[in-house]
Amino acid sequence: MKTLLSLTCFFVILVSASGDWHNFRGSIGNGGTNITSISRLSNSAHGSWKTKLPGRGLSSPILVKDKIYITASSGPKQETLHVLCFSQDLGDLIWERKFHSTGRTICHDKTCVAAPTMTSDGKVVVAQFSSNDIFCLNLKGDLIWLRGLTYDYPNAANGLGMSSSPVISQGVLIAQVENDADSFTTGINIKNGISLWRKVRPKGANWTSPTLLGTGNIQKIVLQSQNGISIIDPKTGDEFWNFNEGASTIPSTTVMGEVLLVPSNGMTALKGRIDQSSHTQLWQDNKLGPGTASPAISGNHFFVINKANVLTCAEVSSGEILWRKRIKGPSSGSPVTTPEHLYFFNEDGLGQVFEINKEECKLVSSIDLEETILCTPAISRRAIFVRSDEHLWKITGN
Repeated sequence: MKTLLSLTCFFVILVSASGDWHNFRGSIGNGGTNITSISRLSNSAHGSWKTKLPGRGLSSPILVKDKIYITASSGPKQETLHVLCFSQDLGDLIWERKFHSTGRTICHDKTCVAAPTMTSDGKVVVAQFSSNDIFCLNLKGDLIWLRGLTYDYPNAANGLGMSSSPVISQGVLIAQVENDADSFTTGINIKNGISLWRKVRPKGANWTSPTLLGTGNIQKIVLQSQNGISIIDPKTGDEFWNFNEGASTIPSTTVMGEVLLVPSNGMTALKGRIDQSSHTQLWQDNKLGPGTASPAISGNHFFVINKANVLTCAEVSSGEILWRKRIKGPSSGSPVTTPEHLYFFNEDGLGQVFEINKEECKLVSSIDLEETILCTPAISRRAIFVRSDEHLWKITGN
């Protein structure tokens, strides 16, 4: 019981309670937020809006202060890379920056060059594209630095397209460039774009994203590959400990306090103190394996969507399954949660809102945007932000 209570307290500190949403799956990267949620979505409710985007994109919106930042790619070969900033309140375009890709733009038809989600530390925003081009801008859209990693590493690519989303930790941008040939992760100084370290990684196409573990000066980075996970120092790339029993190359590890939920042999829960070099395995269950979507956290529970479009709720501490519910798929994006609700958009553009608690799951509302949606939504200020290839929406309700 003491262990569970300590985890809960740690989680309350870590979970995103502000209106910001700085990374793929939120500022903490576990899909959860403590803000007040809405149960019934309406794209005609007061405050809702829809705006046109200039190109394709699977990247999720990120939210910094009162702005939305998002990427897109356009052109015959998706060679034009867009970084855009919109107003959260009205959906007005505040600024747009266009760049020309320097790396490969070959992708599977389902994905595109604007697949990775942006990241922010609240002062700058960073966009990484499948072409391995990285752009760092201030919040006003002024370019601080750019990197074309293909110039340094011409073999760093795979035939389907890259989609790992970067994160920022302790002034270092962690860019995961893992693929079939020249596979690596690099730490880049956020102030000037200079590489601080480069870590050779397992060869193999990998679409997972780095995950943050802990906060402040002791924060670590979780890297996931087909071999398992590696816990590293963001400033040096040095490894603290690893788990080498394999892991998925699509859904990413989800963190709650010191517990890591790894998509490995179904789902494997590891506990590793941030300031130590060892870990223990809490449990493993092959019935909890996710499909494409990464797990999401709410309270002491986590949620996975499997390949059969079944949503499962289980306890973080034990892996005990509390309930299952079939939802409408197909699914590509990941669910996001508040203490009361889980939100999920399927590939057909159907948004589903579920009331979640320990005993059961109930579908309370849905909304059909009638466009293909492959991204993970963002949550802020009693609103949901989601994008398709054509549009960006803010959806409010009650």
